[in-house]
Amino acid sequence: MALDQSFVGRTYPPTPAYEVGREKIREFAEAIGDVNPAYVDQEAAKELGHPDVIAPPTFVFAITFKAAGAVIEDPQLGLDYSRVVHGDQKFAYTRPVRAGDRLSVTSTIEAIKSLAGNDILDIRGEVHDESGEHVVTAWTKLVSRAPEGA
Repeated sequence: MALDQSFVGRTYPPTPAYEVGREKIREFAEAIGDVNPAYVDQEAAKELGHPDVIAPPTFVFAITFKAAGAVIEDPQLGLDYSRVVHGDQKFAYTRPVRAGDRLSVTSTIEAIKSLAGNDILDIRGEVHDESGEHVVTAWTKLVSRAPEGA
């Protein structure tokens, strides 16, 4: 069953603040194999003009995807998550994510399309720090595969 088009434009409440820690950044950089010293060495980050270590660009996915859970779990939307695959991910940064940031995400359904029986859901996550400054916008595309035989 196709997702309800009336959900396009629906915005979900901001998430509680997520505090970005140096250790989380280090673990993430290590996990993706990125050896940029600005991710692990405070002095290296300061030499580049940052007040503390910064996170790799894809680090914020963990925060924005968790926030997208409000959309995914919305019973009125009717998304069958067991049929969902991740279709695409994009980021547009105002500034890097830094250790010590307290970030909140507001998720909005940007588009719902049907293609070959599949539902394609575009979710935009606006990430702000605790002072309200925009940090990054993340776009997540989810594809809900059509049921077999549909």
